[in-house]
Amino acid sequence: MSLEKLNHKSILKAMFKAGMISVAEAKRIDANLLNVNPAPSHPLVGIARSLPSHQETGEKITLEPLCEWFAKSISVDYFYIDPLNIDIAAVTKVIASDYAKRHGFLAVKAAPDRVTLAVKNPLDLSWKDDLEKLLRKDIDIVFANPLDVDRYVSEFYNLARSISKSNINDDRTGASLQQNLEQLVDLGRSGQLDAEDHHIVQLVDWLLQYAFEQRASDIHLEPRKERGEVRFRIDGMLHHAYQVPPNVLLAIVGRLKTLARMDISEKRRPLDGRLKTRTPSNKEIELRLSTVPTAMGEKMVMRIFDPEVLQRSFNELGLTDRELDIWNRQTKHTNGIILVTGPTGSGKTTTLYSTLKNLATSEVNVCTIEDPIEMVEPSFNQIQVHKAINLTFSAGVKSLLRQDPDIIMIGEIRDLETAEMAIQAALTGHLVLSTLHTNDAPSAITRLQELGVPAYLINATVLGVMAQRLIRTLCHHCKEPDTIDPLIWSEFIQGAEVEATAPCKPVGCLECRQTGFLGRIGLYEMLEMTQAIKPLIKPGVDLEPLRKQADKDGLQTLRHSGAKKVSQGLTTMDEVLRVTPFMM
Repeated sequence: MSLEKLNHKSILKAMFKAGMISVAEAKRIDANLLNVNPAPSHPLVGIARSLPSHQETGEKITLEPLCEWFAKSISVDYFYIDPLNIDIAAVTKVIASDYAKRHGFLAVKAAPDRVTLAVKNPLDLSWKDDLEKLLRKDIDIVFANPLDVDRYVSEFYNLARSISKSNINDDRTGASLQQNLEQLVDLGRSGQLDAEDHHIVQLVDWLLQYAFEQRASDIHLEPRKERGEVRFRIDGMLHHAYQVPPNVLLAIVGRLKTLARMDISEKRRPLDGRLKTRTPSNKEIELRLSTVPTAMGEKMVMRIFDPEVLQRSFNELGLTDRELDIWNRQTKHTNGIILVTGPTGSGKTTTLYSTLKNLATSEVNVCTIEDPIEMVEPSFNQIQVHKAINLTFSAGVKSLLRQDPDIIMIGEIRDLETAEMAIQAALTGHLVLSTLHTNDAPSAITRLQELGVPAYLINATVLGVMAQRLIRTLCHHCKEPDTIDPLIWSEFIQGAEVEATAPCKPVGCLECRQTGFLGRIGLYEMLEMTQAIKPLIKPGVDLEPLRKQADKDGLQTLRHSGAKKVSQGLTTMDEVLRVTPFMM
């Protein structure tokens, strides 16, 4: 395509020649854009807003694919601006923000001898030669979504400016840095914010909104010797997000501790806190904060809880119809113990909260004892463990038994005393749900015996055990069919009830940030306490006979659950092996 100027008429003409729109559609869009006031910020933006939906699919061409087509048409590389893959500190030093805004570009890569600029108008590069002389670097030009260029020029430079102005001279001593931070937070408390306070507030706001946009489940603020590291956990994997000077990280942590009403003066021992905020779409989000003292300073991790996760069905969480039938059958009992096992971050809390949400009708009293309370839910009566006043799990359960409960959820069974209280609650007519840290479902039985629970009490109270993991799902926008070696596949699915066989592989696109994965789903292993299993539970029980009998009873292991997801094209074999290595 040959274009001398970037305007909507020339683009519409090219789209018609490419068969993307008809003459009538081109004329209609042209007329619409002539009457729009104010005019769109970029011709492609206006055209994307005016494009009709496809007659057959009902889908509309959005701005992103339109920009990709435009870049390909003029033989310019297209660049998707992903902040997680850009060194913001480096690219904002390339050129002043005013110059970048005036000419409509954003530096996205910076090397010693060359720089890559994402431009809004690749047809007008009259400034390029002068800038190369000024920078004494070669310039590579790519085209990017013009709305993204405008947005990130503003965000990146504001972020860099806030960090620069909030940074404290490095030649100050650690004591003076700490004193300065204390003064900073005190001013924030009184509402007398100076310029330094204002920039820290901006940094914290940006950090939280940025994490929400990236679908992060955790935010890590980690002090290092030369810098402060900010990392996000997205779909179970940690990604570098940004680096700040160590003293700025201190101030950010101080600001967050203030918002969460934590003790800002205490940096020697671990602290916990929580706060609520809202996303740009006005959705309420809850964050749980945790700090620990490290050799380089105070480290903070914020876990992000989306209340909407409790509204998801069990099918959306990944349970098959068979697994859901077993789970519903167990949770309909009026007494007994149901255990959920798995490592930290395997989705146990989501499973328990979703279950309790369904069980918490107006006819029942649901009580929980947690450490900490993960999400505040109005339909539960939630108690926070507080060891300083001797309110432990066991003490909490003992108190709850006098509160006329129907269902009790114990955050975790960690010791014999808590296990004994859970058993007592189950024996006295209450349904108890709790968690254990074991590798698989049968191991929960031996774990209870290791804690000191007699075999006859396990037989009398435990209704079932569910082990689970969270696994990344393939991006449905870009995944492609895959072929797996028949021998490897037959060995992988051995024993699994696989119906469909349509494995797929990750590709990578803009929707999944080129990872090939988008979101997560659960793998589940359901152990029922059948009449054949119970006689095997005796003092010093051997785990192998338990597993063999459970297999005869129809136990589908975590690997089997993963094999089903692979055969349905939801994930990959490598991903299943990553989260269930002990099964192979």
